[in-house]
Amino acid sequence: MNQTSAPPPLNAARHRGLEELGRLGEAARVRLGAAADTSAETLGVLAADPSVTVRAAVAMNPAAPARAHRLLATDADERVRSLLARKLASLIPSLRLDDRAALEAHTLAMLTQLVADEAVRVRAAIADVVKDMPAAPRELILRLARDSALPVSEPVIRLSPLLTPEDLLALLADMPSAALTVAARPRLPSSVSDALAADAGSDAVAALLDNGSAAIREATLDALIARSAGHTDWQDKLVRRPALSVRAARALSEIVTTQLLAVLASRGDLDPDVTQDLRERLAGRLGPPPAPVPLAQGPKLDEAMAMARQLADDGRLDEPAVQAAAQRGEARLCTAMLAVAAGVPVAVVERAVTLRSAKGLVSLVWKSGFTMRVAGPLQVLLCRIGPEAVLRGLDKGNFPLAVDEMRWQLEFLERVGR
Repeated sequence: MNQTSAPPPLNAARHRGLEELGRLGEAARVRLGAAADTSAETLGVLAADPSVTVRAAVAMNPAAPARAHRLLATDADERVRSLLARKLASLIPSLRLDDRAALEAHTLAMLTQLVADEAVRVRAAIADVVKDMPAAPRELILRLARDSALPVSEPVIRLSPLLTPEDLLALLADMPSAALTVAARPRLPSSVSDALAADAGSDAVAALLDNGSAAIREATLDALIARSAGHTDWQDKLVRRPALSVRAARALSEIVTTQLLAVLASRGDLDPDVTQDLRERLAGRLGPPPAPVPLAQGPKLDEAMAMARQLADDGRLDEPAVQAAAQRGEARLCTAMLAVAAGVPVAVVERAVTLRSAKGLVSLVWKSGFTMRVAGPLQVLLCRIGPEAVLRGLDKGNFPLAVDEMRWQLEFLERVGR
């Protein structure tokens, strides 16, 4: 900590006490400030010490008296105020264990002062301690939940057991910016889910659909499925929602991509007749396997796998080798090289090819350690994707998909064939 921050103003008596303690070195004063058996008078003097480290030690000391708290609550250094706020908030569960009305009133008064502190760091320290505390004062929780700073409001909105459905609905009405946080709250009641579905932005609805513990009425889910035609990023989340109704599953099967239809058809919790219908729809979409690319001089698949493994053993399974094979139109060799480089069964690569999944193939290229320079030619050669539909790299050759999305694509390709 900065050793030069200014202490609070001192009256004459405290100044004399500080001079006496000042004869001790800073390390000795820190030890005194942190010790549980240091007298209240000494702690009161140390609360005005020129050293911020000494004042911080007093702020964390459970034995610090009310007088020290009042000084530290207006300390010039927000780090000291933050430490004091965290300590006082942690005392809340014990305040009513015995008859300490004066201490209780003092602690709550100090917290009320600190929860209005101009420094986000101080307010966030309180929020972090009381976020899931059943004994926290309800007024304090409501004030933190309505704080404009996300580090303060977010943990309280997500976790406080004191917030009722009515509180959450009021937050959504008064603070639309809180929708994303509310949507992620565990065990969200259906009344709040209804409000989010009706009025929240696309990101908040996506967070709601990601929240597996949120209660969403069937009618609300049906409405979101209908709207997902214009919000394709919702569809993956809808397909994976727990306890889908027959109507919801059938409605989704009409609008989702082939990949998501495969996920839907692989769910184990749907009615067997519905599952069979979904699988038939999937087979109809996939149709017959794509005609193989002519391989006038290309090796058979088992030969291609042997060649790819040999290249890997020789340290020559690199990007130029893949590019050269793609330029020669050797689809089987490219498939084998991609499988060996990515460390996946060749069936995983073939599955991406069969589904004509540009995202899946790009994800395999990423896992192989290659760059987007080979992803374009492989999409055209293996998946027979037209140039206008090819996924291309971003600036500086970055992949066009997020890492989590590519990991999901790989998991999907490995899972869907089981």
